[in-house]
Amino acid sequence: PVCFGVPFYIFLMTQFFGTIPAELAEAARIDGCNEWRIFWNIILPQSVPVLAVCSLFQFLGTWNDFFGPLIYLNSPSRYTLAYGLQHFLSAFGGQWSYLMAGATVFTLPIIVLFFVAQRTFIQGIATTGLK
Repeated sequence: PVCFGVPFYIFLMTQFFGTIPAELAEAARIDGCNEWRIFWNIILPQSVPVLAVCSLFQFLGTWNDFFGPLIYLNSPSRYTLAYGLQHFLSAFGGQWSYLMAGATVFTLPIIVLFFVAQRTFIQGIATTGLK
């Protein structure tokens, strides 16, 4: 449903790219680089933290999506874990231990993703105030 990008991600990346000094691109132009090479070798390596944040937010939004699978998917075997937990709660409401075990399994990939990308997020926070 979001054909032209999520507005928050566009705003976040615009604000981040605005903090990159223009002198870096000017120095690369003086050295003979074209615009694609400047983007690929200078701008893109510096934008890894903002790309990681946007990727994490998109993953979390997709992972926790509840109504999207109800609209797009027809087969119950293809529903997401969020819908599976809701279906389990409505079918077996009194078995809280199984529901909490399912919720733990539901959150494990998010926790693993955070620990894998933790260094990138810390790097992005640490370089935010530098000029």
